[in-house]
Amino acid sequence: VPVAEDASVGTVVALLSVRDRDSGANGRVRCALWPAAPFGLVATLSGSYSLVLREALDRERVSEYEVEVRAEDGGAPALRGRLAVRVPVSDVNDN
Repeated sequence: VPVAEDASVGTVVALLSVRDRDSGANGRVRCALWPAAPFGLVATLSGSYSLVLREALDRERVSEYEVEVRAEDGGAPALRGRLAVRVPVSDVNDN
């Protein structure tokens, strides 16, 4: 679903759920976003994250973003996973 270019900072763009069936440190998962701007990840509940808007969008400058969510558990060696998220930006001021 496209995000309107006039969406407010803090708008939730997507909800993500990450889990690892291990217990203890091996079951703890950390997530990061790359590249982050103009989005950020906010941990909401255990294993749940919101992809949120951190900066104003301008469709004329960038019409679509592709960000990667990177997850890593606390094991040694750590297990890693990646997920690409495509975020199209919809125009609101064209006639």
